[in-house]
Amino acid sequence: MFYAVFCVDKPNSKELRLKLRPTHQDYLKTQSDIIVVAGATQTDDGETATGSMFIVNVDGRKQAEAFAAGDPFNSGGLFESVVVTRMRKGHWHPENAEGA
Repeated sequence: MFYAVFCVDKPNSKELRLKLRPTHQDYLKTQSDIIVVAGATQTDDGETATGSMFIVNVDGRKQAEAFAAGDPFNSGGLFESVVVTRMRKGHWHPENAEGA
């Protein structure tokens, strides 16, 4: 089942994000078997990260929450908030991701 994990960075946390990014990237590599899509949320100009969004395919909420808890961005104190919510695959158009 799909879960969306929406994370919002704490204010003025650019330096912390940069510091934690290598371990965050390493962590995501270990989770590639459950990640459907993942990326930073950004300001409209694309210049500043504001958080992270993940869609994961897992067996249930506990696994989605464990994924979120294990992210070094989360355990390292970057996120002000993390929301985990189940979602259904209502429309599926992966071809629309090309060139994004």
